[in-house]
Amino acid sequence: MKELQSVLSIVSDGLKTLAKGVEAIAEKVDEVAKTQGPVKPKRKKPVTATAKKKAVKKPAQKAAKKKAVGSATDTDKVLAIIGRSKKGVSTAAILQKTGYNRKKIANIIYRLRKQQKIKSVDKGVYKKL
Repeated sequence: MKELQSVLSIVSDGLKTLAKGVEAIAEKVDEVAKTQGPVKPKRKKPVTATAKKKAVKKPAQKAAKKKAVGSATDTDKVLAIIGRSKKGVSTAAILQKTGYNRKKIANIIYRLRKQQKIKSVDKGVYKKL
């Protein structure tokens, strides 16, 4: 019972210090709010007869993605590593050469297999098609 009371007193003291800290922060926030002054809401402009017409929206054209010259994606780096080997490369070797984590390598390999750029030679060993 005494142990419980001592633990509760320690928790109580901790909560009191936290409350003092929160009060100090609240005071500083109030000071900052006073120095900035009141925030005025923006007025809406009156609508005129000419402004009521809505512009006809044209279908948005997507800009073609352009790769920066000389920058290879992570997928390209892994594909290059796999392509250099005739017998295939294990995921452990790819991990070591790239420094990427295991999850990232698994995602890249999944993507390359779906794109049919690589195939699985053995469990965890991949070869470029």
